[in-house]
Amino acid sequence: MADARPAPRLSEARAGLIGAMMVALGPVSMAVYTPAMPDIVSAFATTEAAVKTTLTVYFAGFAFAQLFCGPLSDAVGRRPVTLGFIGLYLAASALGAFAPDIEWLIAARFLQGVGAAVGVVIARAMVRDLFAEESGARIMNLTGIILAVAPAIAPTLGGIVLGAAGWHAIFWLMVGYGLLALATVAAMLPETVERDLSRLQPMAVAASYAELLAAPQFLFAALALGGAVGALYAQATILPFLLMDRIGLTPTQFGLSMLMQSGAFFLGSLTARPMMRRHGAGGIVVPGLALIGAGSVALALGLTLFAPRFLSVMLPVASYAVGIAWVMPALTTQALRPFAHMAGSASSMMGFLQMGLGLAGGALSAFVGDPALSMATIIPGLGALSILSYRLWRRGISASARSPG
Repeated sequence: MADARPAPRLSEARAGLIGAMMVALGPVSMAVYTPAMPDIVSAFATTEAAVKTTLTVYFAGFAFAQLFCGPLSDAVGRRPVTLGFIGLYLAASALGAFAPDIEWLIAARFLQGVGAAVGVVIARAMVRDLFAEESGARIMNLTGIILAVAPAIAPTLGGIVLGAAGWHAIFWLMVGYGLLALATVAAMLPETVERDLSRLQPMAVAASYAELLAAPQFLFAALALGGAVGALYAQATILPFLLMDRIGLTPTQFGLSMLMQSGAFFLGSLTARPMMRRHGAGGIVVPGLALIGAGSVALALGLTLFAPRFLSVMLPVASYAVGIAWVMPALTTQALRPFAHMAGSASSMMGFLQMGLGLAGGALSAFVGDPALSMATIIPGLGALSILSYRLWRRGISASARSPG
């Protein structure tokens, strides 16, 4: 049965632009910061483990806040929740710029993660509120195209600003982006849900999450996407130390090198669009997972058998990134499709699984210590989770199609 929705109050292009601005808030705040991590070790006379904690707590704040901002937006509305959380992000970014020691910086990064979490949750929920499945997949693809540009530029810009003005200036860059996001939401984002405070009751929230986790169509699609995207987040905690400390890149070179990852994602998003027109969004998932699998195998073998080299790391990373761009539109819309009545909660749980897996990968990499070993084991492991979860999702869809009635 077709989705019954009123005519969208946004065009696909405009929804994609707003969504990209919101979704990019989290990755940009991560990517622009990573070149500064080795310098912050020296600036605060602290350890690599302590500075890695600033990224880990960012992931933690981002992951766990999604569990709250989605249901909150279902109950109170998309606009006020988005504006409030971005306001928190702005305050936390300013706190990071003025942080006197590593403990204050850790606190600032945690609060940044909490504030940034709203972007990805509301962007997906807004698309689910307003658009049917294929339209939603096209918007998610458009969001991916635009989203690829900002994280591609962010590490390069972060490396340049770090060399010119020091790590404090990177936080002022985040303040500037937060102000731009706030202005965009205030001017362009319509309210897409009816206010219903009963949805905030703890039992109602718990029942919504229980329904989602018990639904194989949601759970396995979300885990398939979570393994892929979680690997992307986990790489952010590993690559700065692998590429700069082990391979010997400067911060500026590191920023430029990350164009290979983001450029691959951008290329994947661009090529996905005509492929979706020909084969449908679901038709490019298996090729995308094949690229994720190829990147995983190349990392596992290349970094286990040989000393790390730039291309032995970044070529598999690029393959992985193209694969993510191909699987993201279909798996996102498929996971959310049955849950129009709680799109915010469904988007929250999907985001939590992605960031939670990234957080787990980052924490495990800190425990392992050796960035080459982390890259050779953790990233392929998340790729394997993605592929296995998709197989389970397909099996469940096939079983449902064979069931009578």
